[in-house]
Amino acid sequence: MRGLRCSLAAAAILLGALPALAADADPPDVADTPADTYEKMGFYLRGDLGWSFLEWGGGNDDSALVVGGGAGYRFNDNLRTDLRVDWAGDYDVGGGTDLGVTTVLGNMYFDWANSSIFTPYVGAGVGYGWANFGGAPDGDGFAYALQAGVGVDLTENIVLDAGYRFRDVMISGADPMEHQFLLGARFEF
Repeated sequence: MRGLRCSLAAAAILLGALPALAADADPPDVADTPADTYEKMGFYLRGDLGWSFLEWGGGNDDSALVVGGGAGYRFNDNLRTDLRVDWAGDYDVGGGTDLGVTTVLGNMYFDWANSSIFTPYVGAGVGYGWANFGGAPDGDGFAYALQAGVGVDLTENIVLDAGYRFRDVMISGADPMEHQFLLGARFEF
């Protein structure tokens, strides 16, 4: 009889606990979740303007304007990628000759998402590049870039991007290597 009472008491406790367990099994209501907890994702366009410092063993080092633009996709708060076309040029490399460098790079970035409007990032890119002397093609080849910077959320869809990029185009002879300081904007959809 004592075993039956213990069994009935245990069953009563379990039956009483079932509604509490069932209440925990329901998913949270999306309407109750704050909007800022959702991950950012989607397409974006970007434009950049800056100054580039050329290091080149084939002539004089110089500095010049760099401009670029591209389109990208944000996978989540931390990972994004883009395809960019950038040009830096009119480097005075000596002998009355100007050098221009153009690249098309696929880039991947890691953003340190946080609760502030500032989002630091690092990135790397690979692609193809061209070096032109006075408008005439001189060399082309594999190109890569290493990047770091910070994004500043101006609005929900516009991010100011300030960063540094090292860019190298591997051509026959001396590679044009550049240290670039860029300021741009990303327009997220």
